[in-house]
Amino acid sequence: MIIAKARLAISLLLIGIVQLGAVTSGSAIASEATREPVRLIFDTDIGNDVDDAMALSMIHALASRGECRLLAVTITKQNQYAAPIVDLLNTFYGRPETPIGMVRDGVTPQDGKYLRQVVTAEDGGQRRYSHRLHRSDEAPEAVGLLRKVLAAQPDGSVILVQVGFSTNFAKLLDSPADEHCTLTGLELVRGKVRLLSAMAGAFGEKQGRKEYNIVTDLAAARKLFAEWPTPVVASGWEIGNAIKHSSRSVREDYSYAKQHPLVEAYQLYRGLQNDQPTYDLTSVLYAVRPERGYFDLSPPGRISVEQDGTTAFRPEPQGPHRYLIVNAEQIARVREAQELLCSQPPMK
Repeated sequence: MIIAKARLAISLLLIGIVQLGAVTSGSAIASEATREPVRLIFDTDIGNDVDDAMALSMIHALASRGECRLLAVTITKQNQYAAPIVDLLNTFYGRPETPIGMVRDGVTPQDGKYLRQVVTAEDGGQRRYSHRLHRSDEAPEAVGLLRKVLAAQPDGSVILVQVGFSTNFAKLLDSPADEHCTLTGLELVRGKVRLLSAMAGAFGEKQGRKEYNIVTDLAAARKLFAEWPTPVVASGWEIGNAIKHSSRSVREDYSYAKQHPLVEAYQLYRGLQNDQPTYDLTSVLYAVRPERGYFDLSPPGRISVEQDGTTAFRPEPQGPHRYLIVNAEQIARVREAQELLCSQPPMK
């Protein structure tokens, strides 16, 4: 009798533990499902490399999964087809209403290898891909748009992803109060921005390399890293260069569309037999999924941009800057995640 009662007590205890585990697990799933999407602004020099277009495609995939909200795209490449191709991609992925802001007095005006070709592509006299913008100067000025969008967001809620030059964000810091907000740009950034995730610089063994995004608008990069008032996480040249996007994925994973603008851009820029470094994609992946273990972080410190265009990192216990680090296992995980997200079909 005593043994039977003991067995019954143990059984009831085990049932309770199982039920508690189910409740806890269910709560965790519910918490994950109800987590607010990351509020994201994407700043790009799209057209100078194809990874900008790939990164924007990733953002749309993450938005379709409910992991982020694309608040706006701003552009630092001064080319007449840069805003139209962003509009084209936003439309292709089902978000044609996404605001687009264009740099004024920017750099790199060249068409590059794919901007004009993809934007102006036709079939039988009809535009191949739908877009409402025909020239970049039809888009509003970037800093004004940034101020308008940031002013409308809750305090400390926005993550900025910068994968081109620092032109727009440096100008934002200097912007005065306007009709959208009574705060200066510096005050607005300090109040609304939670993190800046930037593809910029080179660190670790590659420290001393003059990275393209830094040197192309050196004055803006120096200003941004010296004055930006929120935490910054940099994805250095060495990260994207170590993580190559498989050309096989581009050849085989997009068959759901008879014609795909990302595949066309990739073919024109890199060629369908060649793998592509994923410099810009890593900044997006970290910004939206910082807790997935895709990357390690450096200790806190401070990144400075030297007069010769190199970047230097100096550890500092309360420093606002860090940079990404990856090992071989993480490289494999990041590569798989990026390829799956890039090739995800558009939202219906």
